[in-house]
Amino acid sequence: MDYGIHEECGVFGIYGVPDAANLVYYGLHSLQHRGQEGCGIVACGDDGVLRRVKGEGLVQEIFNESKLASLSGSMAIGHVRYSTTGGSCIENVQPFLFRHETGDFALAHNGNIVNSTLLRHYLERRGSLFQSSSDSEILAHLIRKEDNDPHRPRIDAIKEALNMIDGAFAFLIMTRNRIYACRDKHGLRPLSIGRLGEGYVISSETCAMDALGATFVREVNPGEIVTIDYHGLRCSPYSEYSHHFLCAMEYIYFSRPDSDLEGRNVHGFRKESGRLLYEEAPCEADIVVGVPDSSLSAAMGYSEASGIPYEMGLIKNKYVGRTFIQPSQALREKGVRMKLAAVGSIVRHKRVALIDDSIVRGTTSRRIVRMLREAGADEVHLRIASPQITSPCFYGVDMSTYDELLCAHHQDLSVISEKLGADSVAFLSEEALFKAGRRSELCLACFNGRYPTSVYQRIEDANKDLR
Repeated sequence: MDYGIHEECGVFGIYGVPDAANLVYYGLHSLQHRGQEGCGIVACGDDGVLRRVKGEGLVQEIFNESKLASLSGSMAIGHVRYSTTGGSCIENVQPFLFRHETGDFALAHNGNIVNSTLLRHYLERRGSLFQSSSDSEILAHLIRKEDNDPHRPRIDAIKEALNMIDGAFAFLIMTRNRIYACRDKHGLRPLSIGRLGEGYVISSETCAMDALGATFVREVNPGEIVTIDYHGLRCSPYSEYSHHFLCAMEYIYFSRPDSDLEGRNVHGFRKESGRLLYEEAPCEADIVVGVPDSSLSAAMGYSEASGIPYEMGLIKNKYVGRTFIQPSQALREKGVRMKLAAVGSIVRHKRVALIDDSIVRGTTSRRIVRMLREAGADEVHLRIASPQITSPCFYGVDMSTYDELLCAHHQDLSVISEKLGADSVAFLSEEALFKAGRRSELCLACFNGRYPTSVYQRIEDANKDLR
């Protein structure tokens, strides 16, 4: 994995279970891989008042017993953040909490709104004042704009607001009585619902539900709002248009291997992609080595398909923070050696088939190849369990310009090999991703530039660095 890829965000909610905030705390722990810059929880007490605790840092750093005790009640939502739109500051840490005469509500969001600039200008011209620079706040202002009638059902205002925004999103909206779980009509971001006792769980990934012993019920469908309250689950489409363009990077890198996404286990997907990678790009090697952690499943599949032994030629130091959260690229690069170590006794005098999940800038891949050579590897053949990343992502993955993408400038495999210092390099095909996922739709925009939504001004912004 190229540590230049940044995580997205994660949302988690509980309805109808005592001490809900404590359960959300554990759910956010399970989603910590999706965001490490900040986190927060909003809970609704028995008095109907929404209360919030949030901060910059990891879940275990922000919350303690006294803070969780202040979040009483049987309903709560939480969020772990990696900043995409908006900077890294406390104002942008979610969930957002809004006080309004028609009723207070909280909001948590995973994804990116691609028409955020247009909507922000539209709202500001009509008097809206924003608390943050995050695009997530836009939905709240749209809801409030359409929700001035206290007798009008809140869900009608939410539907109108959702139809004004475009992009990738999984929203949790909590009022004093219920939680609304909303998913974008393109199906770009995952969102699942589970049952826990007499209550419900909503999560970006099923692994967080499993950690609490919840039972999976269903996915929130693209273009759907699921209302969770004393009636149980009620489902309402807000758009007649819907597709299952789940972001392929959810399978390739973002999600935990023990999560299931739209009926496909993530580890199973990655392992199958490794098998297909060997079929498409075999190499003569003595051992197969995966880059920890998200590439290990693909390395297992490559090993099984090829018959080449799988070895732990790279070891990850789990007590070093993720390199991408360092404040500069120079420090991120130095952090690679702190995080990964080559096992000389394993790789020395060996031809290594090195399996990685993706290449973004190429910086980390180049350092890992060099690390293996310095440890004594005779050859390093790099095999990537995804296609070449040639286009920016505007849906919540921090790859926003062409300039930072190695394969946007170089598609020739011999040139890429030379730049990375590998003996050879090969990438998985787009067709193999569909086969590994056992599906007919995926978002592959970062690989082929075919975006499922309009991207408004974003392409022009992404090209600026090339001028």
